[in-house]
Amino acid sequence: MTEPRSTFPHGTILGYPRIGRRRELKRAVEAYWAGTADAETLEQTAAGLRRATRERLAGLGLGRDDSSIPESFSFYDQVHDAAVTVGALPERFAALRDADRAIGIDAYFTAARGAGDDAPLEMTKWFDTNYHFLVPEIGPETVFSLSSDRFARQVAEAKADGFTVRPVIVGPVTLLALAKATDASPQGFDPLSRLDDLLPVYAELLSALRAAGAEWVQLDEPALVSESLPADAVVLADAAARAYAALGVRGDRPAILVAAGYAQLSPEAWTALAAAPIEAIAIDLTRGAVPDAVPGLDRKTLVGGVVDGRNVWRGDLDAAWERLQALSAVGASEISAGTSTSLQHVPHDVADESALDPRLASWLAFADQKVAQVVTLATGLVEGREAIAEPLAEASAALADRRSAPGVRDGAVRERAAVLDAGDFERGDYDARVAAQDAELALPVLPTTTIGSFPQTGDIRRARARHGRGELGADEYQRFLRDEIARVVTLQEDIGLDVLVHGEAERNDMVQYFAENLDGFAVTENGWVQSYGSRATRPSILWGDVSRPTAITVAWSTFAQSLTDKPMKGMLTGPVTILAWSFVRDDQPLGETANQVALALRDEIADLEGAGIRVIQVDEPALRELLPLKAADQPAYLEWSVGSFRLATAGAAPATQVHTHLCYSEFDVVIDAIAALDADVTSIEAARSRGEVIGDIRASGFAAGIGPGVYDIHSPRVPSVGEITDLLDRTVGELSLRRVWVNPDCGLKTRGYDETVASLRNLVEATGLVRERVGVSL
Repeated sequence: MTEPRSTFPHGTILGYPRIGRRRELKRAVEAYWAGTADAETLEQTAAGLRRATRERLAGLGLGRDDSSIPESFSFYDQVHDAAVTVGALPERFAALRDADRAIGIDAYFTAARGAGDDAPLEMTKWFDTNYHFLVPEIGPETVFSLSSDRFARQVAEAKADGFTVRPVIVGPVTLLALAKATDASPQGFDPLSRLDDLLPVYAELLSALRAAGAEWVQLDEPALVSESLPADAVVLADAAARAYAALGVRGDRPAILVAAGYAQLSPEAWTALAAAPIEAIAIDLTRGAVPDAVPGLDRKTLVGGVVDGRNVWRGDLDAAWERLQALSAVGASEISAGTSTSLQHVPHDVADESALDPRLASWLAFADQKVAQVVTLATGLVEGREAIAEPLAEASAALADRRSAPGVRDGAVRERAAVLDAGDFERGDYDARVAAQDAELALPVLPTTTIGSFPQTGDIRRARARHGRGELGADEYQRFLRDEIARVVTLQEDIGLDVLVHGEAERNDMVQYFAENLDGFAVTENGWVQSYGSRATRPSILWGDVSRPTAITVAWSTFAQSLTDKPMKGMLTGPVTILAWSFVRDDQPLGETANQVALALRDEIADLEGAGIRVIQVDEPALRELLPLKAADQPAYLEWSVGSFRLATAGAAPATQVHTHLCYSEFDVVIDAIAALDADVTSIEAARSRGEVIGDIRASGFAAGIGPGVYDIHSPRVPSVGEITDLLDRTVGELSLRRVWVNPDCGLKTRGYDETVASLRNLVEATGLVRERVGVSL
């Protein structure tokens, strides 16, 4: 095995937030897309953010010259970065390559967002997180080549500033395991079969990184922990063994750290990596146990991921220290303290949250606080436990204070949950509900609707900000929102949609809006976390028992319904999604917390019904997202997640049509669970994946109403009437016409009005054409 160029540091993190403390990257990227900033300005902003990150991490205690600082920047997402670097650009974008076959920034963004008739890359969730990545398209015809020098340039940039950084790149096994076959691929083609063709490009990349000044490189291989991928653990472990045997013997490479977070490494992968000629392995000890010793570890550093990279609780630092001590008995040559995953999943800094209750803030650790925790543990590894006794004791005191604080446990909430029985989760016969809803709503064949939100314009955001600063009074703000709702209702009637929405102008975010109106939650000012590309969310903090003090949505829904004779949806976010897109308490089972949220939503549904709302949508886009990566853990998750949705909705009357919505996930794994939700209508992503889910729906025998999306809202493209018609034709050709709905893939919040109106008009026109073709009397 090649000797390491340097020893591995005693503490490190696996990645850091990259959008900027005030979303500077978002603004720069979107200005570039809009044509108001040029490429040079974009690159300067990005370089400034990278420099600020390196200085910040050094200031928090990571070393400037020991590779403990990861270089984990991305303009869009890390999987896309790796795919572009190795030349895996779909053929439809091949003409965008530079004259020397390099893939520049325009081609990079165009593949992510689409252009004209060329659809963007499909998007899905990164393992069991709310982060989205672009799915590479790889086939037998894909020509791998080193097509971008961006990773090497960033290493050289850091070197010029006095930093020796560790570039972070998605590893070859995970890149191929997450890829989909190109349309030109033969049936049954597996992108992982191209591993041997890909490895020489990775070897060339490693050589370039070494030449640029990298002493270590981090190759992320979370595919090796998952049991939810097409390839099983044995196949993935064999691929890892082959990959790192080939890369490890190179003499012109940096030392290699293979990082496998998000769950426990499979036994097969653990054995393969231990035997491989690499220098270090990073494992997740927050979602996995200390592994058994296997041959080869005596020549490696083990990075124990004992600081949770995915939640914001300060946690038990003393327990983290004990796990590191247990890891030291496994037989590795060195032990290092680390985060379980990249810190891209948490906000920057608790100190940015001046409005948080100080007591709550003392229980929290955002990215900067987690870096400090890693530095503390690293100090202990060098100097002994006594050297860090004070910060360990402080963390334990904060944990004890959290347990005893008022509101963490609410007797009334717990008493209500304790008396639930099976009848509280059952709604009644589906066919009887369909008959009652048909009589109540009288909808046409192929009813058209949208998912919920309409574009959040600059005017809406400015009005909300002015109201928050006290510059716009409550009455004036209410009038502004009512005018906006009235405009959206009139627009939908003009377009010709059948079931309308009020547009959600009053909502800053589909989860935060509810968090602001439920007890047991806190919200942040600057707690931004990247969701995909330039999009970020501010996850709320669910710290205590949850209850609903008063109705949340009823006034807005009833006002909107008063403006039209068409059915108006009441719009709620489901319990699983509220949990998935929040930072949730870790002191009780998730299922208990989900039921508390479900009971609050059940009360809201009852109030909506009482106000005359007959269509109520309870969105659960995160149902697949939280599915555990380990098969043994999935049945329990599906039981409580489905149960919480049913608890929220089972009180609805038969004539009330309950919708739900799911998006951007592999649904074949959870199709039975989707059916078990017992919603009357389910809308689901299908446009960006070009209708792949339709076959799964047909094969499953799914019997309820279904709306496979026909308009991809994560791209600025306006789908043509012909494109939508083709998707609808496929849908009605495979599914029962009587249960098909027509809708976009997701909400329209992030889109502009021009493209939204054009797309929805095309959707309605295409629906009319298909209705004529199949005959509305069927």
